Amino acid sequence: MAFFTAFIALFLLASPATFSYGELQPKMGVCYGELGNNLPSPEKSIQLIQKLNAKRIKIYGANPKILKSIQGTDLQISIMVPNQLISAIYNNQTLADVWVKTNVVPFYPQSKIRYLLVGNEILSNQPNSTWFQLVPAMRKIRNAVKKYGLKKVKVGTPLAMDVLESSYPPSNGTFRSDVSETVVEPLLHFLNRTKSFFFVDVYTYFAWASLPLQINLDYALLHPTNITYTDPGTGLLYTNLLDQMLDAHVFAMTRLGYPNIRLFVAETGWPSGGDPNQIGANIHNAATYNRNVVKKFMAKPPYGTPARPYTVIPSMIFALYNENQKPGQGTERNFGLLYPNGSNVYPIDLSGKTRDSEYPPLPNPNRKLWCVAVKGANLRAMGGAMSYACSQGNRTCDPTQPGGKCFNPNSLAVHASYAFSSYWAQLWKEGATCFFDGLAFMTSKDPSFGSCKFPSIDI
Repeated sequence: MAFFTAFIALFLLASPATFSYGELQPKMGVCYGELGNNLPSPEKSIQLIQKLNAKRIKIYGANPKILKSIQGTDLQISIMVPNQLISAIYNNQTLADVWVKTNVVPFYPQSKIRYLLVGNEILSNQPNSTWFQLVPAMRKIRNAVKKYGLKKVKVGTPLAMDVLESSYPPSNGTFRSDVSETVVEPLLHFLNRTKSFFFVDVYTYFAWASLPLQINLDYALLHPTNITYTDPGTGLLYTNLLDQMLDAHVFAMTRLGYPNIRLFVAETGWPSGGDPNQIGANIHNAATYNRNVVKKFMAKPPYGTPARPYTVIPSMIFALYNENQKPGQGTERNFGLLYPNGSNVYPIDLSGKTRDSEYPPLPNPNRKLWCVAVKGANLRAMGGAMSYACSQGNRTCDPTQPGGKCFNPNSLAVHASYAFSSYWAQLWKEGATCFFDGLAFMTSKDPSFGSCKFPSIDI
């Protein structure tokens, strides 16, 4: 308790007035990924970025064509040292010098290179030696930046939310024990000494999708509601999930003795599509979230967060395009603001000057969830799970009986999906889940057909 009291005192002493933002102004950016075989040229892409009214871009490398294409524009750019080079650079100053001389010097200052990021979400990878090579590599890159007189370039590294061991409540924000002392503390020392930023990738979508019945969707979308959360440790009042997630990092840094390092949202966004089991990924939610993010971070005076009110937080929306070669689940290929042909997935103005009422209406959102059987699951196990579901609740499976509206087609998979949805819809408030030993999953795609209407849960 004594430690916690001292910790809160340290936090409260770190008032917003202690931050020095200099010429930092609210500017929204966009992440320009290139994992697609059908994307426009860099020259065309820069034109499209300017039409979105972005003022910053982030790329995942140092593509010289992109760096040349932004010359003569007011776009600030973040470039990146690839993950696979960290092990070679961390103990080789010459290699760091060569990388900066080759990838930065020829374009600076005509290209407004402002941030040089070393690696991407390194601490999210499986435990490996690269974790402990990250900060030494950043020091080498920083030495090279100084050597070549690149005075406006800050060095950092973007980390994902999983760098935190605890994020709830925000005042309990704590870095993971496996990296806190060995990696994060040296990183914070570096960032503090060089007046750089703590770059973080923050997605309320994934937090909400993992607990859709516990976290209110509008709270995750930054949509104004009367839903609030008060942190029991500080009394700070939260009106959206993003602020909670950001402040968890603030408290985690304060816990290690660094209360004043500035935050930079290196990625945030919401997918407009995904696989059947990826709930809430639709155009309505994506547009709502990203427009609200723009309003939040472009506000004047700035909103900041409850822990750091009225402070500017530079931010990047992920991503420019839907990239068809990104690996992983369907959402990974559906975060874009634009389709590869350059048309809008939904209209958005990154300057924050367009009011919601000026945008055309969005597609009606589906705010229901169903619980359905996994395709290809073991039929015997599925039959057992269906029998269990049908034995619970009130007339849970009556429509799947002979003569019922859901009897045909007489398919075990269809009957099981109805049973799972009916069971879950009736009993979720009593603790029932949509799992059934891995035989079921949540979906926002309505499995109903004809006169057979599957029970659902509202979100």
